[in-house]
Amino acid sequence: MARHVRPLRGSGSSDHSEPVAMPAVLDQVLAGLGAPSVASIVVVHDRWAEIVGEELVEHARPLAIEDGRLRVTVDGPAWASHVRWSEAEILGRLDRLLGAGVVTSVVTRIARR
Repeated sequence: MARHVRPLRGSGSSDHSEPVAMPAVLDQVLAGLGAPSVASIVVVHDRWAEIVGEELVEHARPLAIEDGRLRVTVDGPAWASHVRWSEAEILGRLDRLLGAGVVTSVVTRIARR
């Protein structure tokens, strides 16, 4: 059975089209899966202290963004409560950094020790 491969958007119709940058390819794949762009994920990791604040930065780590949910691992139950208590503020910062609606909720998971 033959598999049909569609050219990436912007790759042109020629057999000898220009190479496509890896971030652009990844963004297209992620968009096709309904996931945020590579840039969004990088911004969250790079600006984590700004997103959660100095008090949480040592106790919470971003894991993934899936279906608009930012998954975060925390050191313990008290930090999970702190993240939930701060969710509106965190979402506001994410809206300013990533654009409105990229992340719509924060889900915490307590790290195993």
